[in-house]
Amino acid sequence: MKNLKGIIFCSIFALIAYFTCRCGFCKSINLNSLTFAIIIGMIIGNIFNRFIPESFREGIVFSAKRLLRLAIVLYGFRITFQQIFAVGLQGFWADVIMLTTTYLLGYYLGTRVFKLDKDLCMLTAIGSSVCGAAAVLGTDSMLKADSHKVSLAVSTVVLFGTIAMFLYPFLAGLGIIPDSAFGIYIGSTIHEVAQVVAAGSAVSPSVCDTSVIVKLTRVMMLVPYLFLLGLYLAKKSHTKRTKVPMPWFAIMFVVMCGFNSLNLLPEIVKTGIIEFDIFLLTVAMFALGVETNFQKIKGLGIKPILLAGIMFIWLVVFGACTARFIV
Repeated sequence: MKNLKGIIFCSIFALIAYFTCRCGFCKSINLNSLTFAIIIGMIIGNIFNRFIPESFREGIVFSAKRLLRLAIVLYGFRITFQQIFAVGLQGFWADVIMLTTTYLLGYYLGTRVFKLDKDLCMLTAIGSSVCGAAAVLGTDSMLKADSHKVSLAVSTVVLFGTIAMFLYPFLAGLGIIPDSAFGIYIGSTIHEVAQVVAAGSAVSPSVCDTSVIVKLTRVMMLVPYLFLLGLYLAKKSHTKRTKVPMPWFAIMFVVMCGFNSLNLLPEIVKTGIIEFDIFLLTVAMFALGVETNFQKIKGLGIKPILLAGIMFIWLVVFGACTARFIV
């Protein structure tokens, strides 16, 4: 298996992070394996990157993307439909408000103020407003934009999503937003699913559960967006609409939540699945850290970074106001 070496590489460091964070000191400072793993990954990916064999690369990318999606599906064993209904319309409306306003703000500023290419503006705006790199790649499957534009959009998502992952637990400590709203705040504003899991788990298990539910509701909103984009592009080019990609991992997450709601599994089995899921998430976090290359981000140019930065500030500030108002 061509991915095996990279997966083993990520798994070894994930095990180190997993067991290190079980010690008393790490628990006392609320350091979880997900946060620790991505820090280790970023150090290795940026300082020791040249020592990583090329044969590991595909497995690292596989861990950051495919294993992450499997981990999100298995995350459903922590959540029941009762919890989803408890989040209810509050989380849904927070998602709708933040997605719509962030996308429109990004596209308007990008095209009118910064005079950037429309495809780049669209990719950057959807990455910030929906679900990070997955939204960028899903949108590009229909736009067929130049590869450097896709890389620019993904890099800005990685940059500001990583900042958010460490900023939000700090904001939680300030007590500006009540705990009842913080999960909705995280899920409706942070870029990537992985970053939501890391930020939420650094605050509390209940906040993490709520944030994942809200985030995956936001992920599933990618489907109607891509459908509308397909109609727009078809009308514009007078060609047959491109097939819309489905976020199957988000749909399977809901299926697992439904199965978990039936309480069919013994508690010891469910506990084992949850622990295995934590390990998979830790593997994915380490891989994501290794893939976070600051040299690439440095070479982006100032305008795309400014655009993504303004959207990030909007998500942090207006997202906090929205969460407080809704809850």
